[in-house]
Amino acid sequence: MFDQILNKIDDVVWGIPTIVLILATGLILTVATRGIQFRKLGRAFKGIFKKNEGEGELSGFSALCTALSATIGTGNIVGVATAIAAGGPGALFWMWVAAILGTATKYAECMLAIKYREVKDDGHVLGGPFYTIEKGMGSKWKWLAVLFAIFGVLAGLLGIGTMTQINGITSAVNMAFDPTNSHIAFSIGETSYTWATVIGGAVVTICAALVILGGLKRISKVAEKVVPAMAIIYVFLGLSVIIMNATRVPAAFALIFKSAFGFKAVAGGAIGWTIKQVTESMQRGIARGIFSNEAGLGSAPIAAAPVQTSEPVEQGLVNMTGTVIDTLIVCTMTGLAIVLAMLNPAFSAEELKGVQLTAAALSFDLGGDGVSVQFLLMLCLAFFAFTTILGWDYYSEKCLEYLSNGRMHYVMLYRLLYIVAIAIGPYFTVNAVFTIADITNGLMAIPNCVSLIVLSGIVAKETKTYFDKYPIL
Repeated sequence: MFDQILNKIDDVVWGIPTIVLILATGLILTVATRGIQFRKLGRAFKGIFKKNEGEGELSGFSALCTALSATIGTGNIVGVATAIAAGGPGALFWMWVAAILGTATKYAECMLAIKYREVKDDGHVLGGPFYTIEKGMGSKWKWLAVLFAIFGVLAGLLGIGTMTQINGITSAVNMAFDPTNSHIAFSIGETSYTWATVIGGAVVTICAALVILGGLKRISKVAEKVVPAMAIIYVFLGLSVIIMNATRVPAAFALIFKSAFGFKAVAGGAIGWTIKQVTESMQRGIARGIFSNEAGLGSAPIAAAPVQTSEPVEQGLVNMTGTVIDTLIVCTMTGLAIVLAMLNPAFSAEELKGVQLTAAALSFDLGGDGVSVQFLLMLCLAFFAFTTILGWDYYSEKCLEYLSNGRMHYVMLYRLLYIVAIAIGPYFTVNAVFTIADITNGLMAIPNCVSLIVLSGIVAKETKTYFDKYPIL
């Protein structure tokens, strides 16, 4: 019953209007910046390691890693699997579309966050869509900024920041250490939980608490070390799958494109077309794509705002690479592994959910007993999701700081609630926690995208001025 209610709310929040709004925002900003994600992508990657100068608290690389720590998480491993399971292989195509357009969106929202940020007397920096809306659109739109901040707090506490991540970690731990559910710790109703789940959840909660209570700089230091290493390991795993199954890769892409546009085999070997399949693929692909790369969501600008820079465009460029890394590289690795497995009649995906589907596909593609693959996947997912927990604590804290006018005792109370949410996360169903995350993500995206469309002229002007001034990096 609870899942059914959540699904109905999700269908409303992620209906056609929201999908059109997000895609239209990316398209408008792509035109406004004259395709900056295509023209300046090489320059953006070069700027990642550039030494920053100006007011702020973090380097550009630290800000990017903080943003990536929040995006490279369960969305890349579990989210892609749930999207394909619900919307078919075509969901991966719509993730790509959302990411290509979303790269321009990510650039614009991060650039505007720095332009409209506030630097306090003590050097403390606060910025994000709430100030972009309030300062860029005018004080009469402050109500929209407040709505965004409220949704941001809820997304961190109840959605993408806590329960989805810890749920993904404990599912992977249980799959690696007790796949047959032989060691039951306790049961709630008809659902039983193993000691692997309980212990895994407790360890992650304690580790997260130690870092979260240390604040932004501790979070960024952890992100700088963990994110690059885990991304490289996971990409290596994905490339191994592609290389070992190179002859079937063209067929995988063909299946993805056919499914995306509703073409599928029907009786007699003919090809049928269905609007329902297209809609389902679009909805799941775009929703999970936003869940993964957060372009248009308004979260990455909060991490970009404290960067030590006097040029907003520079950090906008750096942050837009995050969408490319997250979706076009990492998510594609997961999606291709699953689709390649699905092409083989010997692979059965029935009753497999989330990380189980990804693990089964990777094990099938790579061969062997699958134990080593599952253990490596567990490590990647654990570290990815752990850094996402840290990143989203920072995002939601900043939203609360805006709502409370900087009253830090509210922030400290929120940190405690956040840790409690992590602790109870393993005991919710996978479908429920991902649906809650989808809902809160969609609610955040709506006010943020509205502001980006309204301020697209400012984005175009700032971009042109910067590249006229600095034609060469």
